[in-house]
Amino acid sequence: MRPHWTASVALLAVLAWPLGVHAADDAKPGAIRIGNAADWPTVPQTGAEAEQAKTTLARIKLPAGFHIALYALVPGARHIAVGPQGKVTFVGTRQSKVWAVTDRANGGGSRDVKEFAPTVSKKVPNGVCFAKDGTLYVAEVNRVLAFADAEAFDKRADLVASPVVKQSELIPKAEESFNHATRVCRIGPDNKLYIQLGQPYNVAPKQKLDTYRKWGIGGIVRMDRDGSHREVYATGMRNPVGMDFNPKDGSLWSNDNQVDRMGDDQPPGEMNRITEIGHDYGFPWYGGGHTRTNEYRNDTPPPNLIFPEVEQVAHAADLGLAFYTGTMFPQKYRGAIFSTQHGSWNRTVPVGARVMVTFLKENGRAAGKSEPFAEGWNNHGQYLGRPVDVAQLPDGSLLVSDDQVGALYRIWYDGK
Repeated sequence: MRPHWTASVALLAVLAWPLGVHAADDAKPGAIRIGNAADWPTVPQTGAEAEQAKTTLARIKLPAGFHIALYALVPGARHIAVGPQGKVTFVGTRQSKVWAVTDRANGGGSRDVKEFAPTVSKKVPNGVCFAKDGTLYVAEVNRVLAFADAEAFDKRADLVASPVVKQSELIPKAEESFNHATRVCRIGPDNKLYIQLGQPYNVAPKQKLDTYRKWGIGGIVRMDRDGSHREVYATGMRNPVGMDFNPKDGSLWSNDNQVDRMGDDQPPGEMNRITEIGHDYGFPWYGGGHTRTNEYRNDTPPPNLIFPEVEQVAHAADLGLAFYTGTMFPQKYRGAIFSTQHGSWNRTVPVGARVMVTFLKENGRAAGKSEPFAEGWNNHGQYLGRPVDVAQLPDGSLLVSDDQVGALYRIWYDGK
C-alpha cells in the first residue's frame, strides 16, 4: 500500500496541556517542530489488501466467545502504544516511520492512519511507549525522542520532538547494527524510562563483554524521563524484545530471543521475571534456559544467575508482551500475560506466528507454560501473517500488530 497525501487543511487550535505535561521549549537544543498534521500522508483503509487480511482472519482460531477483526491497515506495524486518553494508537516500524491510528468511531467504524511527524527523520523507530501525562517516547536504534501531548497532534501546530537520548548516545556508534536493533520501551511504576537493548551477535565475542555490560547492551537500561541518571537495570540477555510491568507487584517481565544454529529444538526462548536491579540472566554463558552455548561451554558462569520464569518453544521469536488489566475478557484472563511469537526464520519446521497467554499464580509467579491463544497464521510452514505486539484498548479488547500483512487486529470477547 502507498500512503496518500491529504489535500485538506485542518483548523488548528491551541488547547490546554494535560495535567503534568509541560510545553516543549523550542529553544531546547535539538527540538524539532513536527509540522501540520493536515499535510501528513495517510494510508487507505479499503481495497484488496484489506479484503485479503479479512480472509486470513477468518481462519484464526480463538477460545470460544472471542472474535478477531481487522482494526486498521498499518504498513510494517510493529510495537504499539495506546494513548492514555484512548484517542490515538501509535505504531512503530523497522523502517523509518511511526504511524498514528485515530479511531473516530470508538471501535465501531473506520480508522484514520497517518504517518506521524514525517518531518522528523527516524531510523528503526520500533519502540513506542507512553507516560501517563501523555508524552510519547520513540526509541530508535541509537536515539530516543519525546513528543509531549502526542495525542493532540491534529489539533496543535506547536508540538515538537525533543531528544531524550541524543543520536549515537544510546549505544556506542560503532556497535550499531541492523541485527537485534529493534528497541522496546516502557515507563515503569517509578515513572522512569526503561529500554531493551539487544546485542548484535548470535553469541557475543568475549572482547565485547565489558563494553556491553557497561552500556547495558544485551539487557535493559533505566533512566529518568529526561534521559538523566541512566543505569543498567538487567544484563545477561541476548535480544530482549517485549516487556511489561505486573501492576500487582511491580515486577518487570521480559522476553528474550535466544541463540540460533544449535538445532531445531534448542535452546528455548525465554520469558524472564525481573524483581530488582542488577540481576544477570545468563547470556552468553547460556544460550537459552539451561542450555550452554558452544562458545562459552568451558567458561565458568558468573554466580547467582537468574534462569527464565517460562521457557518458550525454541526459535519462535517472542516479541510482544503485555499484562491484561481489563474486564472485557473472562476472569481467568484478568492479570494474565498476552505475548506474541513472530515465527521462526531458520527452523526446519517453522513454529510460531501466534498470540500466546501465560497465566500467573496468586504469588505472581508463572502458573505453567505459555499456551496458544490465537493461531492460524502459520499455514503448514507458510506464514499468512506474523504477529509482533499486543496492547490493550480502553474497552478491554486487545490489539495485535502484524508486520508482514501491515495491519492491526482487534480481539474482543462477547461470549457468543
